Amino acid sequence: MALTILGLSGALTHDPSAALYIDGKLVAAAEEERFVRDKHAKNRMPYEAARFCLDFAGIKPKDVTAVAIPFAPISLADKARWHYAKRYWYAPDRSLDALLTGNRRFKRYKKRIEWCLAQLGFDLAKTEIIPVEHHLTHASSAYHCSGFQEKTAILGIDGKGEYATTFFGVGENGKIRKIKEFYDPDSLGGLYGAITEYLGFEMLDGEYKVMGMAPYGDPTKYDFSRLAKFENGELIINTDYANVIGFRRYKEKGKGYYFSPKLIEWLGPMRHGDIADDPYIHYAASMQKLFEDLSLQMMDYYLGDILKETGRLAFAGGGALNVKLNQKIIARPELKELFVQPASGDAGTAIGAAAYVSVERGVPVEKMEHVYLGPQFSNEDVIAACARHPAKPQFEVIADGDTAVPERIAQILADGNPVAWFQGRMEFGPRALGGRSILGCPSAPGVADRINEQIKFRERWRPFCPSMLDTVGPQMLGSDHPAPFMTFTFEVAEEWKTRVPEVVHEDGSSRAQVLKRDYNPRYYDLMKAMEKLTGNGVVLNTSLNRRGEPMICSPTDALNMFFGSDLQYLIMQDVLVVKPCRSAGQ
Repeated sequence: MALTILGLSGALTHDPSAALYIDGKLVAAAEEERFVRDKHAKNRMPYEAARFCLDFAGIKPKDVTAVAIPFAPISLADKARWHYAKRYWYAPDRSLDALLTGNRRFKRYKKRIEWCLAQLGFDLAKTEIIPVEHHLTHASSAYHCSGFQEKTAILGIDGKGEYATTFFGVGENGKIRKIKEFYDPDSLGGLYGAITEYLGFEMLDGEYKVMGMAPYGDPTKYDFSRLAKFENGELIINTDYANVIGFRRYKEKGKGYYFSPKLIEWLGPMRHGDIADDPYIHYAASMQKLFEDLSLQMMDYYLGDILKETGRLAFAGGGALNVKLNQKIIARPELKELFVQPASGDAGTAIGAAAYVSVERGVPVEKMEHVYLGPQFSNEDVIAACARHPAKPQFEVIADGDTAVPERIAQILADGNPVAWFQGRMEFGPRALGGRSILGCPSAPGVADRINEQIKFRERWRPFCPSMLDTVGPQMLGSDHPAPFMTFTFEVAEEWKTRVPEVVHEDGSSRAQVLKRDYNPRYYDLMKAMEKLTGNGVVLNTSLNRRGEPMICSPTDALNMFFGSDLQYLIMQDVLVVKPCRSAGQ
């Protein structure tokens, strides 16, 4: 009988997801937000995501060997709960709660998972639910999915799990050994989140916006070292300013924030609105620098010897989505290869929990080569969605789609038009990688601004990213390091800065996807067609969604988004939907 492990995340009330391993193969994975159309799907369980995984695999609840969840009870004998109680002394209700009822959140989450499973048709009396510590699932999602056979250093930087915030470990022969953890409130991810809130964004959503703002500022203008320090092997966050709870929180319009009034006294009022201006751009730069500096110091302290020995690092947790930090890690001379779990945030813990249990049961999991793990739709599904849609879209089915679609769309892009690109299975994780994307020609002047203003409705200063052929990557990025998931930035070669200016950020870098044809042939062939037309095997690629919305899942979602924006072209499989021209040049 097949070993079938279903991973279900959502322990921390955000980013619920499901992942299904059958005999070590990741068959399906999806985030709940895509189905319910609610970004981050807060306070939900991964019901629709789990149902998709089971349906896609053609299995019933009774066929599932075990359900793995990324949250576990923490013993009072463990120092985690005592550390929390001691550091939050100023909120005695929370301190005592950690000591007396410290696993209440786990029990509440397990009950919600049981409810979700019952709704899906599981017989709870016959269903084995296996809890795995949150940071261990992050570690597993990085190490077990990396494909590294050698001894591997493992790093996890996150807001927090049960109590842990940071994980250092080593993987060898499929086993993970924990070296060290830090505990709440000593969380570098939490500190970055607190400054994200101060800069006017939502924690657990806007951290990448802070990272995008940072290159516009000067990190030497303000010294943020008072906020955190790493000394004698310990990370200490200054809870006079950030990572605060209870009465220490700054409050505005009835909302409490993760920083204190003392931060406001020091730095001035919170930022509001969409403009990236002085001094906030400098604050973003200073926070980014502090995050990089402390992360690298901690990595060197706990993992330096292992990295010198093996050169392999597997990295996960929300902090692993900080692509500027990853660029610094790759630049280290001792590093041979860095694997960052493409869904490094909490959605990826569904994969990590399931992978961990699979390995524990004696079945190793495959290397994660791609993220095309969600639903897919046929031409017939697309045409039916068009027929039902109130906008009555005009469309044509492109004959001989496999060869004709890439060439047709490449011409539209080369003419300066953005295109909504909906192909194959939906991506898992936060990055659009050629399944649900908005594409542009990176050499067409102003195409990035056009996508920002007319389609994405997002902050002007945020960068757009390139997807490129694997033959182009080493030339444009000056590196042959694998980059399939847009988890790294690279310095762009001078010649390419002028060739594809629309995908080069303020600091001369690009967060790139370097694609092999095996994993998305149609997207690859589109870039080959672009290379013939423009000389550049590169496209501008951003996620197929509008600001504040989850990435598109279904043809109906794509049509709703298409008719709610100024996009003119939408290609879904072989079906091209075109809006009538409204004015010259559109």
